[in-house]
Amino acid sequence: MKKLLCVWVLAGLLGAGASQAATTIKISHQGPADAESNIQHYFVREFITRASEKTKGSLTFEVYPDEQLGSEEQRMELIMKQGLNQPLADIASFAALGTVLPELYPSSIPFMFNSFEAAHIFFDTSEYMTKLKALFRERTGCVMLEVVEDGGFLAFTNSKREIHSPRDFAGLKFRGMDEGQIAIFNAFGANGTPIPWGELYMALKTGVVDGQMNPAFYVLLGSLTEVQKYMTLANIQYSDQFLLMNGALYDSLTDAERTAVVEAAKEANALTRKRIESQDSEQVEECRRKGMQVYAPNAEEMDMFRTIGQPGYVEWLKKRVEDPQWLEMAQRGAEAANKATEVR
Repeated sequence: MKKLLCVWVLAGLLGAGASQAATTIKISHQGPADAESNIQHYFVREFITRASEKTKGSLTFEVYPDEQLGSEEQRMELIMKQGLNQPLADIASFAALGTVLPELYPSSIPFMFNSFEAAHIFFDTSEYMTKLKALFRERTGCVMLEVVEDGGFLAFTNSKREIHSPRDFAGLKFRGMDEGQIAIFNAFGANGTPIPWGELYMALKTGVVDGQMNPAFYVLLGSLTEVQKYMTLANIQYSDQFLLMNGALYDSLTDAERTAVVEAAKEANALTRKRIESQDSEQVEECRRKGMQVYAPNAEEMDMFRTIGQPGYVEWLKKRVEDPQWLEMAQRGAEAANKATEVR
């Protein structure tokens, strides 16, 4: 890890030519410092490479993987401290960001997007996302630089039985990443409970919960194939994380540096998306090779999931987000994105 830090920091200093002028940014994320197995680290690596090149080394970076700067919630609190003594960027999870920005939840209505491309259009260009980023800055002082694709669409997994329809959830216990996921499981007749990612493997192994939902990428990353037998490819929610930056740090950058950071984030995300989507089916097959039984619902079964899952989530959402405009904007944006991909 120390060697990795030295390589990235040294590269920036050499490019700068004058180390005294360099600004060093700490960037944190969860998971190992392995770009092959951890897509967050892959994104961070590509982002740093491009940001360093574009700024000619006036920005350097120190990477803190494996939650070295604290849990998801602790890092969220840390990045909102606006002093420059802790210049920080973070790859924040949906659950962590939702604690301070509940208006984010309408972007995760289950079965909302028909394809990866539709999700990209929504998160890159929709009115909803433009206003959400502005609200986040106003409320926290922080900047949301990019919505980072994080493993593809979520699938259901469990250790008890194949899931072909909502009725198969009866009596099962599922881990929810956040309150919204718990609302989905409750709508299907299962019991949902919040469990942090770092505790999920043991919770599944000991039977605290029977199942969870995540992309195949995370099932492999967390070795969940060892404690889960069944996978259902229901394309439930688009899996994303968020590149955030301390607002005081962002404002302290020059115009050229801010432009470089924004461009580097977009370019790194484009590469991340390409990598995830090209490997998605391969990762599902790897789960199968590791002993999981994989099922893809037919159109009728998907309609059943959608018909029950969406209203249950939306009812929960109305209690969580007071202003109905956020739900309406998200639904309009998703509909427009889906239609745009159908035309293409």
